[in-house]
Amino acid sequence: MPNDCLTSGEIRLEVSRHGAELVSLTRRGVGFLYRDGDLSAPTKGWANHATVMGYFLHRLKNERSLYRGRPIAGGTHGFLRHKHLPAPIVDEKNASLTYQMRRDQFTELEYPLNVSLDLTYAIVDEEVQISFHFVNHEKELSAHVGFGLHPGLAAASFESFQFEMPAGRYRRHFSPNNFLSGETQDIDFAGGAMPFPREKLPGSYILELVDVPDRKFRFLDPAGGREVSLDLQQVPYLTLWSDGGPFLCIEPCWGLTDHDQQRAFEEKEGIQHIPPRGELRTTFSMIPRLMS
Repeated sequence: MPNDCLTSGEIRLEVSRHGAELVSLTRRGVGFLYRDGDLSAPTKGWANHATVMGYFLHRLKNERSLYRGRPIAGGTHGFLRHKHLPAPIVDEKNASLTYQMRRDQFTELEYPLNVSLDLTYAIVDEEVQISFHFVNHEKELSAHVGFGLHPGLAAASFESFQFEMPAGRYRRHFSPNNFLSGETQDIDFAGGAMPFPREKLPGSYILELVDVPDRKFRFLDPAGGREVSLDLQQVPYLTLWSDGGPFLCIEPCWGLTDHDQQRAFEEKEGIQHIPPRGELRTTFSMIPRLMS
């Protein structure tokens, strides 16, 4: 399965057609993703780089659910990550790659409605922009989608990275055993370093951005000489995770995992709604920088 490359200025992207996953993000040859450009299977730990999550976004309990009474089934991050996508639309002038998911590329059991997706990676000046454009081709039915990206940002070690969050009100959703318990905690945060113990990152921190006016976040890896600014202005949820390896996953999410007491798919927490013949467009961006 070939990879596609995109270069503009000092920044270079490499995207796998398997799941349209961003597998390398470099600036002046320095990698910013965990295992940047390495597609071999590790002996242990997380094997991915920046998994695309959709349309389920996250786990269906027992890998099955009901959508308007019809069965759907899929794994940890939905069906898109397992698909071999055709060659992207390349726009050299605007430095972008667009991957397309169409109705004939997934089964009724994976998702029963005619909903297409254009996923675009673009480099605009120093900024890497990731955009989702869904179209609901159904004439009478609204559609429900959950989606996001799962980028693991590289660090010299698990202990060395820092993560800075803007001021605002966050709501933590607890998810023991990877499914929502229904318990939440509101956090009024003054801004600054992540207010969570890093040793509990393997259990994930799922955060709803309830009232965070300026959604600019920053990942720093001083030991590795790297930092990444993230603009999440259009993002409703953010998940922080690491398995204890030298990385932090900073995951913009449009929807959450199932509740432990499973709800119908269309009633999942944070599920996105697209009216008949409607569209949904959203984006987020990252700026990779080398620290002096």
